[in-house]
Amino acid sequence: MSISRVGTCSQLLVGLLYWAAWPAFAQSVPAKASPPRTAPIHFRDISKQAGLTTNPRASDERKYVVETMSGGGVALLDCDGDGKLDIAVVNDSTIEQYRKGGDLMVTLYHQDANSSGGSLHFTDITKQAGLTTKGWGTGLAVADFDNDGLPDIYVTGFGHNVLYHNLGGCKFEDVTSRAGLAVGGFSTGAAWADYDRDGNVDLFVARYVETDVNHLPDPKLTFGYKGVLVEVPDQMKGETDFLFRNRGDGTFEDVSKKAGVSDPDRQHGMGVVWGDYDGDGWPDLYVTNDSGWNYLYHNKHDGTFEDIGMISGAGVGSSGELFGNMAADFGDFDRDGKLDIFVTRYGNQPAGLYWNKGGDQFTDVAFPAGIAKPSYAPVKWGTGFGDFDNDGWPDILVGNGNFTSLMDQLPGEVRYVEPMQLYRNKGDRTFEEVGDAAGLNAGQLKSRRGTAFGDINNDGNLDFVVFNVNGPPSLFLNETKNGDHRVLFRLLGKKSNRLAIGARMSVTTSAMTQIDEVKGGSSYNSSGDLRLHFGLGGESAMKKVEVRWPSGAVQTFENVTADAIYEIEEGGAIKKLQDLLRP
Repeated sequence: MSISRVGTCSQLLVGLLYWAAWPAFAQSVPAKASPPRTAPIHFRDISKQAGLTTNPRASDERKYVVETMSGGGVALLDCDGDGKLDIAVVNDSTIEQYRKGGDLMVTLYHQDANSSGGSLHFTDITKQAGLTTKGWGTGLAVADFDNDGLPDIYVTGFGHNVLYHNLGGCKFEDVTSRAGLAVGGFSTGAAWADYDRDGNVDLFVARYVETDVNHLPDPKLTFGYKGVLVEVPDQMKGETDFLFRNRGDGTFEDVSKKAGVSDPDRQHGMGVVWGDYDGDGWPDLYVTNDSGWNYLYHNKHDGTFEDIGMISGAGVGSSGELFGNMAADFGDFDRDGKLDIFVTRYGNQPAGLYWNKGGDQFTDVAFPAGIAKPSYAPVKWGTGFGDFDNDGWPDILVGNGNFTSLMDQLPGEVRYVEPMQLYRNKGDRTFEEVGDAAGLNAGQLKSRRGTAFGDINNDGNLDFVVFNVNGPPSLFLNETKNGDHRVLFRLLGKKSNRLAIGARMSVTTSAMTQIDEVKGGSSYNSSGDLRLHFGLGGESAMKKVEVRWPSGAVQTFENVTADAIYEIEEGGAIKKLQDLLRP
């Protein structure tokens, strides 16, 4: 959250440089590319009737960084294995309450047994679930750290983090100290991956700035942004980051420095996402940094990483600009078989869309892709790739909102509450912004943060949950009806980690090939559905389905019908769990 600005001349130069990359970018559209279908995407906010009503303790008029940057994470997980997604949300707090011991760091909403279709309902089961550790929550990362088949939850926060071990039946136990994950300071994004491919998921944690709630500066003496008394992080000292290696016995060791990812420069860490951008079978790591360059850590296969963010082009703007980077996600938006990167940034800065050219090289194509201009003004937070209309082309969703309502005092400043944006993939490496048309801003606008995507009602359409500052989360049900086919895959590792974090799927029909990977955290401090969703357009079957497991094993299945949820266990057969009723 940097309040720095890119000047008008710099903006023009950036735009010209982006457009200079357009010929090669446009001319290399995959040969089998076809335009997406034109039926509109439509969402409906069902939060209130669905029971998402727990109101966290917080304030809109935030002036300290610990207030403006805490909170934000959401997660989708099936905590009891009933086949229905549940919702976890980090809880915000206040300085006064934190000094008294804090609030519960997370709220867990369990999807009711009779919940289905458009009549979804959830019940707050936080206390009975054992999620009772208090503090000030920031983010969520979901994975199965002990390979017992149950999703565990890691909660980042200010002051301390928490590892909740899933005991079954949506009952959790705080095992943070026993596991060796008692991180202090101001943690933000976290994500799981098996970086050394030993069958156990490891954990990366980014941290932000140094601050002490018991010794806060006097705003009247040290603060000030255009006359508004608000603390900004630009001049604050950053904190180091952590990589914890899973020993496989329920404990972790700090290998941050040995692995080369400790961030000795103490940049202001924000979002975290793992992805195999070069397709070599080893997970790489992307970390967004506020007012700095982003890290792209290339996995060297020997337990160490090399930061190629600057030299790859994925760490800064096309002419070397340092932005206020927020969140990121990996996805193959142009279906060329390589993972690209989307990055959200502060207000009056364009979002970044880094096109993977291969050979460790990326080009920011946000301008020619039609994303830079509409994304420029808002303060952009949670994001991700997702095929919301099932046409086979990944779209991009962004949650927006300024960091404090105090900024509303300034004429021309980005508003505290802002519309969400949805960039619909047109299938020719360009996007159109359709957030309003899709119904995302039909109700009262809110200040948004993290996002988590998943098929919440198991109808084959990708829904999402978004964090709202100083209020319950919003659940947007995808009611798009266009007749396109789709499929979901639940992967279970055997030699690989049980929930298959890092597994890559390739799905081929007569018209297209798509790839995606199972992620243990992404967006802004959030975690989505661990099942992989693919839109298939007019194709009712897949000619080939390939799974590359984190262990390195590869399985291939042929002639798989669409419109179903499948389960694949490493080394086993493909099993249909249920059919999807086409809307």
